[in-house]
Parts: sequence; structure tokens; C-alpha cells
Amino acid sequence: MRDELSTRTCTPCQGGMPALDRSEAERYLSHAPGWALADDGRRIERHFNFRDYRSALRFVVDVSQLAEDEGHHPDISFGWGRATVSWQTKKIRGLHENDFIMAAKTNEIAGTPEE
Repeated sequence: MRDELSTRTCTPCQGGMPALDRSEAERYLSHAPGWALADDGRRIERHFNFRDYRSALRFVVDVSQLAEDEGHHPDISFGWGRATVSWQTKKIRGLHENDFIMAAKTNEIAGTPEE
């Protein structure tokens, strides 16, 4: 699976489908280095560090463009030399495979590809 996540594309998610349970989320998480479960396993989050404000901003812009391209949008906060990205499928109030696909792609943008 780890070789595939960053090469996959998000699939449209319909409301009413079940979110991943904790064991499924942990299995996916093992293929998304640096990410952690948050909100009792309903979202994933990662903190990134950069050398300056401009680098953090560029990362946020790149992740935002990815989100627009894939139609799947994170919560992002950033400041001087740092950014935090949080993925969750809001329609199902939990995690979906799409969140881990986007985490893998976010790692690539940050220069920390899947291991």
C-alpha cells in the first residue's frame, strides 16, 4: 500500500458511508510517516517545520493547490517556520482512504515521501 498512496487520486466521498475504524486507520497510518491520529481517530494531523516564513507559506500554497486539484481540503494553520495540516473527511465525520492519500502527497510536497 505504501508505494501506492501518493500515486492515487481521491475518489468522491458520499455522506452516509462509514468512516474507517481505529484499526483500519492505524493500518493506513503506518504508511503515512509523521502523521498521528487525532480527535479519537477521526482525523490525522502532522506538524511541519521550515527554515523561514516564506518556505512555510510556499508549502501551504502548494498543499492548497493539491487540495483544489483533488477536491479534498484540509485544515491548515501556519506561521513563521511552521505549518500544521489536518485531514478528515468531513462528510463522514471521520477518516477515509482519501485522507491518507492526501497525507502521502502532503509528505511529498514537504520533501518527506512515504517510507
